[in-house]
Amino acid sequence: MDSAGIIYKVIGDSHPGSHYLGYVKYHPDPHGDRHLFGVTYRCNSVVSKAVGILADRPECYVYSDAVGCVITGVPRDDVVHHYSCRQALAAILADPALVRDSATGRDLLAIIDAADTAGAADLIGVTGSFLVGCFNGRSDIDLVCYGPDGYAAARDLFTDRALIHPYEGDDLHRLYLRRAKYMAGSSFTALMRQEARKLQGLTPSGAHINCEPLRVDGDKTFTDVIVKEIGEIELLATVTDHAHGLATPALYGITVDTVIGSTVDDPETFAPRITHMRSYLGAYTGAFRDGDAVYLHGKLVHATGGPQEGFGVELTPWTAARSYLATLTQP
Repeated sequence: MDSAGIIYKVIGDSHPGSHYLGYVKYHPDPHGDRHLFGVTYRCNSVVSKAVGILADRPECYVYSDAVGCVITGVPRDDVVHHYSCRQALAAILADPALVRDSATGRDLLAIIDAADTAGAADLIGVTGSFLVGCFNGRSDIDLVCYGPDGYAAARDLFTDRALIHPYEGDDLHRLYLRRAKYMAGSSFTALMRQEARKLQGLTPSGAHINCEPLRVDGDKTFTDVIVKEIGEIELLATVTDHAHGLATPALYGITVDTVIGSTVDDPETFAPRITHMRSYLGAYTGAFRDGDAVYLHGKLVHATGGPQEGFGVELTPWTAARSYLATLTQP
């Protein structure tokens, strides 16, 4: 949180010395439906809207070598409070009254109690509205898990139907409507297939719950990555390596099958040189596997210093012009 009371969701593990990269998640707004510190707040779920929200704060616009474009972030010297997902879980375990008055809060208590019983409380964290304390009757439960051990622990929680029900039957339509607004152009069948691979479901009270896998503390996968934006590209590809795609930021190895369109001349020149796609948000974490045929529309970039060097497709959310997309194409 910065000195103006704006709360940011920090993105990724690589940040310049001047800023923590991220987007506005909660901000003071008299038309909002959240309450913090005696002030009315609005929840923002669209990354690109942060640019407008911060229009009076140009110091919050920063060029990121890791993403290859200007994005938003909070200046390090303006941070007044850091919210820890792990500490939030520990605080709720220590004082269940913090969330017990809410039906969704009681669902959350049952889930983190199960994690604690399994000895996995330090591998799971609470984020979103339950992290900052502005949850209401419409709140989701947003969790994070850390590293392969955390992913395994979260998978156990999400397969326990006493705690979390998978999206199935009529509830699939609810999930489709939830995702389609961010992934316009995806077919119902393809979108539900890739969404089924993610850690999400419904609690007994009917609240949406999801868990975003993050990398372990100190992970250096993207520390030295430098990305240069070249243009936009639209193509069909095959996933060749999902080893780095199971945690955010997600990185997938790909080979290009067909170039559909591009803002650069002679895009076929780049096609055989494109080796990867990457997403800094959790929307595509865990969504694809080796051998998947995918449709991609994103930024054509060149990357150095990471596990996949060379040309790639960046599904950056920091654009107001369009929503970049990755979706399965095969039935």
